[in-house]
Amino acid sequence: MSQSNEPDNLTTFLEGSVSKYPDRPLFGTKNSRGEYEWTTYAEVGRRVDNLRAGLAGLGIGKDDAVGIIANNRTEWAICAFASYGLGARWVPMYESELPHVWKYIITDSSIKILFVSKPEIFEQLKDSADDMPTLEKIVLIEGEGENSMAGLEKEGEKKPTSSIKPGPDDIAVLIYTSGTTGNPKGVLLSHGNLTSNSHAGRKMYPELMANTGVSLSILPWAHSYGQTAELYTMIYLGGSIGIMESVKTLAGDIAKVKPTWLIAVPRVFNKIYDGLWSKMNETGGLPKKLFIMGVESAKKRRELAAKGKSDFITNLKFKIANKIVFQKIRNGLGGRLMGSMTASAMMNPEIALFFFDIGIPLYDCYGMSETSPAVTMNSSVDYKLGTVGKPIENVRVVIDTSLGDEKLGDGEIVVYGPNIMKGYHNKPEQTREVMTEDGGMRTGDRGRLDEDGFLHITGRIKEQYKLENGKFVFPSSLEEDICLVPYVENAMIYGEGRAYNICLVIPDFLALERYARNKNLPSDPEKLIEMEEIRDLISGEIVRALQDKYGGYEIPKKFIFLTENFSLENGTLTQTMKLKRRVVLERYQGEIDAQYKK
Repeated sequence: MSQSNEPDNLTTFLEGSVSKYPDRPLFGTKNSRGEYEWTTYAEVGRRVDNLRAGLAGLGIGKDDAVGIIANNRTEWAICAFASYGLGARWVPMYESELPHVWKYIITDSSIKILFVSKPEIFEQLKDSADDMPTLEKIVLIEGEGENSMAGLEKEGEKKPTSSIKPGPDDIAVLIYTSGTTGNPKGVLLSHGNLTSNSHAGRKMYPELMANTGVSLSILPWAHSYGQTAELYTMIYLGGSIGIMESVKTLAGDIAKVKPTWLIAVPRVFNKIYDGLWSKMNETGGLPKKLFIMGVESAKKRRELAAKGKSDFITNLKFKIANKIVFQKIRNGLGGRLMGSMTASAMMNPEIALFFFDIGIPLYDCYGMSETSPAVTMNSSVDYKLGTVGKPIENVRVVIDTSLGDEKLGDGEIVVYGPNIMKGYHNKPEQTREVMTEDGGMRTGDRGRLDEDGFLHITGRIKEQYKLENGKFVFPSSLEEDICLVPYVENAMIYGEGRAYNICLVIPDFLALERYARNKNLPSDPEKLIEMEEIRDLISGEIVRALQDKYGGYEIPKKFIFLTENFSLENGTLTQTMKLKRRVVLERYQGEIDAQYKK
C-alpha cells in the first residue's frame, strides 16, 4: 500500500470494490434484443476467482505472460484481473490487428496462455503454434468444452486459489504500441505505474468522485488510456461501464446506457458536432433558427460573463434555446452526461466551447502509453482552453528547449513521476534512447508551459520537417484543423524538402452526397471528386480554415483527392488511429511527384 493508504496494485482495486459494492452493476453488454444486461461486482469477482484458480491449474504464476485477442467485453476484464491475482503479466491485443503482428507479440512477450474471442482466430493461431514456442494453450472465450473459458472457470471452481497482492514495481501489463514504422514495442507498465496514475487522475474530477459514475466504453482497453482512465478508475470508484457494441451503434448505445462520464477522443465530439449542423442545415426553418440563436446567445453570454456583465435579452434567448434545442441534444446523449475527458489530439476550441455552452464540458488531456498514460489534464478544478492542462499529482513536466524553437519558447516535453514505464520489453537500447539519466521520459512531443503552468502542445518532433525555404512545418497540427473542415473526412500534409505543401484529402462523401443532391450533381464518389466544382469547394474551404492560423508557407498549394479513407484495414493507420505517413507516402508517391512536376 502507498503512504496515503491508497491501493498500489490492481488486484486490490477490484477486490476492494467487490467487497464494498457487491450488488452494484459493473459491466453492461447488449443482449440479442438490443437491450443492456448488467453483471454485478459480486458476479465479476466470483468469475475472476474461478478463472484465477483455473489459470493456476495450468501453471501460470508470477511474471508469466497471459494474452488476449478480443474487443472490450466483460470477459476481457475477468481474464485481466485473474492474471493480476497470480502476479502474471497481461498482454492485450486488438481483434483488428494483422495476424503477423499477433504472432510477433505472442513470441516477443513469451505468452503462455492466450484467450481469443472468435473461433476463426483460434483456428488461425492453432495452425501456427509451431512458430510461437512459448504458447502452451489457446482458450476460446465463447462456448463450452475443453478449450473454452467456461471450462477453465469450472475447473478453477473445484480448486480455489487465493490471490496474491503484487508489489507496485511488479509488471502488470505489456502494452504494445503500434508504431508507425517497424515492429511494435512492448511498454512495461507496473501496478504502481497504473494505480498512481488512476489515483492522481480521478482527483482532478470531484464531480466524478461524488457520484456513482456510469461510462460508455468507446475506446479499446488494449490501450493504456482506456485501461487506466476508464476500466481501473471506474472499478476503483464503484462505477458502471456499459460496453459499446460498435461505432455504428454509438448514438443508440449512449441513449440506452445514459452515461454520466465519457472517456473519449476529439473525433467522437467532432462527429456529433458535424452531425448536428448537418441535421440543422437539412431541416432548416424554425429549428435551424432556434439552434443558431442558441449558439450565438451562448457565445455572447460567455463573452459578457468574462467581463463581469450580463444582458437580459441574451439570457432570455439562451434560456429559450436551452430548453427547446440544447436539452434535446443532451437527452440524445443520455441526459446525464456531466462531461468528458478527451485525449490523443486537441479539441477544436470552437467545438469545445459549444459543448461547454450546452452543459457538457470537454477536458483536453495529454499522455502516452509510456506514462500510464496521463501526464496533464484540464478539469473542472483547473481549466484553460487551448491547452492540455496542468501536470497531475506527483508528475513533473520539463521542457528541453535545446530541441525547440526559440521564438515559440517550446521544446521537447520530458516527464518525471511514478507513472513512467519500466522500459520497453526486450529493447534496452530503445529504452535508453527515451530515458534521461535522471529518470525522465522523453516524449518526442514539442510543447511549452505557460505562466500559469498549463501545457501547450506545439507539434511532434519526429514528424516535423523543413520546406525548401528552410522553414519548419508541423503536419499533424495542420491535419487536425483540416479534418474539421466541412466536406473533409481525413487528410495528410506532405512537403519535406519541397517548395510548398501538398494535401492528400479524403472527402466526407456523406456530406458531399447531400450537397450533390441539392445541386443535381452525380452522387458517385469517383465522379464527384473528378468535378472541378467539388475540388474547388473543398480546397477553398481548407484554405479559408487555415489562413488566419498558419503562415502562407504552411498552407497547401495543391490537393490530391482520394476515395479510399485511411484505415486499419489498409494499413495506413495504427490501432490508436495515428497516421502511418511512410505507408501513405509509399502508396501515393507517384501522384505526389506528378503534382510537383506540374
